[in-house]
Order: sequence, then structure tokens, then C-alpha cells
Amino acid sequence: MRLHSRMYEQTVGRVLEELTERFSDGFTADEVAAVVARGRAELEAGRHPEFIPALLDHWARDELLRIAREEGRALSPLPKILFVCERNEGRSQVAAALAEHLSDCGVLTRSAGVHPTGRLNPHARTVLAERGIELRNPLPSEVQADALDAADVLVLIGCGSCDLAGRRTVRWDVEDPHAQDLETTRRIADDLEVRVRELLAELEVPVVDRRPAAHPVAG
Repeated sequence: MRLHSRMYEQTVGRVLEELTERFSDGFTADEVAAVVARGRAELEAGRHPEFIPALLDHWARDELLRIAREEGRALSPLPKILFVCERNEGRSQVAAALAEHLSDCGVLTRSAGVHPTGRLNPHARTVLAERGIELRNPLPSEVQADALDAADVLVLIGCGSCDLAGRRTVRWDVEDPHAQDLETTRRIADDLEVRVRELLAELEVPVVDRRPAAHPVAG
């Protein structure tokens, strides 16, 4: 795949559009575009293009937050939720995607792992796609201090011995989909959706009533 292929540019374009909308309280569209351009210049050298949009999204978010703090700019009033599980392979990724989807981007989400493996659960994309959700940032990452500090709510999923703490910390006892089959992962996703809906209600964030697609019947 060529670095500047049409698909690549479209994906980066979506990152730019979403960042422009999310940071519109404190930044002009041109300012966001300049930050994204700097991120591209830094990240595109020597990296596989399939990883760059996710890395760029994280890099630009962190840079915009840094600038906003240093210059006293307004930040988005949207609640910020950090979902953390052990490996950032499945549960935290799925929960973050569900929260953004069900709230119609009414919350800002990040996901991370206490001990990320760098791999994604093979069923995570499937259970989200069945709900009409695209997993935008599938590259597993570790918990970053700035993301932890910025979060209004820290959701620890299955992290029984984890000592992380946030402004508000919520613990969810949800089964680990690691090495589980697709049907089990679907059930776990259903559990996560119920919990995400309850959390959004507590945050007084309107939930868009999106009915998930029927699970395919195994033949």
C-alpha cells in the first residue's frame, strides 16, 4: 500500500474532521489542521501506514490538550471517559467504541491497558461491526498519565488488583474475552453495552437508541 493512497488520505481526513469538531470550543479548523500536519510529519517517517491514523489521532489529541492547558483555551465540555482493561485487546476497546456510538459522540473516550500486548482480540471488530460500529483506533496502548489526568471517569474493567485511580473511578467485573469464541465475545459485548448505557445515563448524556443488528446464525 502506498503511503499517500486514496484510502489512507480518506482515513486521515476523518481523523482531522473528528478532531476539528471535538476541539471546536478552543481551536479554529486551521489550528487543528496545523497540529495534524505536524503530527503527520513526525509519524509518517518509517512507520507502517495502517498504524498511522490511530497514532495520529492519539498524538493530535494529546497535543491539542497540551496547548489548551498551556494557553488557557477552552476545552470540550463533553465528558471524558478512559476505559482500561488488562491488555487493551478487547473489553476496553469495545466499551470505548460503544460509548461514542451510543452517545452519538456525546462523550470523549480513550482506551488503554495495564499490560497491553499490542494485539487486538480477533472478535472485537466483529462484535462491533454487527452493531454498525467501526473500530477507529485499534492499536492497543498503555495507560498514559495525561489521559488519566484528563478523564472525568476512569472505568477499570476486570482489573481487580489494579491501583489506578481517577477523578471518579468505576470498576466493572466483566468476563475476559481473551481466547474465547465469538459467541462468548458477543455475550461480553452485550454485558458491556448494558453497563455503558447505565454510565451514560448517570452522566446525563443522551443515548441514541441504536438497535444492534441480529447476530448471524451459525450454520
